[in-house]
Amino acid sequence: MPQQVIQVDSFTAEPFLGNPAAVCVMAGPADEIWMQRVAAEMNLSETAFLHPEDAGYRLRWFTPAMEVSLCGHATLASAHVLWEEGHLQPREAATFQTASGILTAQRDRAWIRLDFPAKVPQATAAPAGLEAALGADPVSVAKTDRDFLVEVSSEVVLRNLSPDFRALAALPLQGLIVTSPAAAPDFDFYSRYFAPGAGIDEDPVTGSAHCALGPYWAAKLGKLEMTGYQASRRGGIVRVEVRGDRVHLLGKAVTVLRGQLLV
Repeated sequence: MPQQVIQVDSFTAEPFLGNPAAVCVMAGPADEIWMQRVAAEMNLSETAFLHPEDAGYRLRWFTPAMEVSLCGHATLASAHVLWEEGHLQPREAATFQTASGILTAQRDRAWIRLDFPAKVPQATAAPAGLEAALGADPVSVAKTDRDFLVEVSSEVVLRNLSPDFRALAALPLQGLIVTSPAAAPDFDFYSRYFAPGAGIDEDPVTGSAHCALGPYWAAKLGKLEMTGYQASRRGGIVRVEVRGDRVHLLGKAVTVLRGQLLV
């Protein structure tokens, strides 16, 4: 039986902006090799696979190259699809069993609110080759369990980055979050995210990165509620609320494509 695939642009209200994710809602578990091949075929930063489990859904995320333990924009897309396709009623919360524990999503007027674990970055020395690979001088360097987080001096420096992706792929963690203070009054900080080692040179809008950006900028700005702009070519807006060891991420989503896998 053909498997429906729905493509959703996350962290945007406008089609063809934000971060696209493919979503497959399945009747039951699927073979890992098949899921990885589908993700490679879709060739998006993440493809989400979910099926009913217990009182919610089992959710897994695959890049074109590997399975990952946490993905914000594909979780947002999955919740959007569950409501839009009638798997859940509009006022029902979406509950996901994942490699990062139980994650939930609920509608918050025009936004979708995700409840994610906080990833508090710890200051660290820059690994060898980081500055050369990034092409900029860091203001500070920190890391989480999977990513480095580098602050640069300004939005101009951030937007003009042209990293050496091969060199970044050799770094010992999965990805590199780069951030700067905001110049525009509508935002508190800017960011970009690079993960060539995971098959993604630059991710358009990275929800999971904001699990670290939220605590990082909360400590610097003395604010628990902030709005970030990820300054990729597509761009996207993520509202962040830091709540102890959790981070709430708020974003919008729009469906752009429905199709069927024939194999």
